[in-house]
Amino acid sequence: MDFELPESHRILQASIREFCEKKVKPFAREWDAKEQFPHEVVRELGQLGVMGILVKEEYGGAGMDALAVAVAVEEIARYDGSLALTVASHNGLGTSHIRVFGNEEQRRKYLPKLATGEWLGAWGLTEPGSGSDAAGMKTTAVKKGDVWVLNGTKMFITQGTVGHVFVILALTDPPKRQKGITAFIVERGQKGFTQRPIHGKLGMRSSDTAELILENVEVPDSARLGEVGQGFIDTLKILDRGRITIGALAVGLARGALEESIRYSKERTAFGHPIADFQALRWMMADMKTETDAARLLVHRAAYLADHGRPYTREASMAKLFASEVAMRACNKAVQIHGGYGYTREFPVERYLRDAKLCEIGEGTSEIQRSIIARETFKTA
Repeated sequence: MDFELPESHRILQASIREFCEKKVKPFAREWDAKEQFPHEVVRELGQLGVMGILVKEEYGGAGMDALAVAVAVEEIARYDGSLALTVASHNGLGTSHIRVFGNEEQRRKYLPKLATGEWLGAWGLTEPGSGSDAAGMKTTAVKKGDVWVLNGTKMFITQGTVGHVFVILALTDPPKRQKGITAFIVERGQKGFTQRPIHGKLGMRSSDTAELILENVEVPDSARLGEVGQGFIDTLKILDRGRITIGALAVGLARGALEESIRYSKERTAFGHPIADFQALRWMMADMKTETDAARLLVHRAAYLADHGRPYTREASMAKLFASEVAMRACNKAVQIHGGYGYTREFPVERYLRDAKLCEIGEGTSEIQRSIIARETFKTA
């Protein structure tokens, strides 16, 4: 086993770290407070190749792998969870659905602009009444002549108002439930398509989130993504990959919480000593370090399996489950280590704690991950 990253991944990691120190760290708190999406920074990440890591070079992407996405997302999350979520969802959801299941015409049309960050991708699965029960969606697509007519509402969609290209899952044969779902590409500005921002989130406040409303939105059959009735099956494959990136995001938040705690504990004094000298706090940080490293190994294992064409559904869920709960524990301890200051916006750890909570909810809750892990484990028992 080789636990060292390939040189190409280390170069990517170093370039993102340098970028984030200059362009993200000084501004993340302000973006969070104002719920401000950092358009310019996202465009610059596109120029660095970060918005098209998985896209083949022939379509304008970096042509790298799932491990590279995990490395990039972790590095960004150490500074700003919201920006990391933008990168994770853009690479792992909307863009990947087109990349993996789109036909050649669709790939040629959309991937070059998505890979450079000129356009942002979004993915419409969740609805007001269906989260974990994704197959309980109500959005429909009805074939009328040469077009499909979409009606319904999607909720909590990342890049919902800033996105340009949307992959929308809809029922084309409602009685079949999971086997009656089809994916479609909807573009910003289409008649009947409304994007409504959602404000007042606990965390990930500078990541754009929206409600999407489709009222008799007409799309040609050429906008159908994949086979009719195959959308939910394809979705499960997209979610498996997405869970790796959310796990990486959680690792980045946990790592950030630890690094900020070490820095603060060396500077803060109590009873005539730096608080870093006190065993109670040192043990907290020892636990944070141990669990963060363990979470990263789970994430990298899942990415390795995905990159080598091996089954990884269970491993992706294990990585996402463990890393998200590690992030919550690490960020909570970081606030405790910072004491009263940890309860204020003067230090980033309170933001890390708020951001980390989404990792236990998005891309499948912790409870759903445990169900998947159990199911896959019993299959091979």
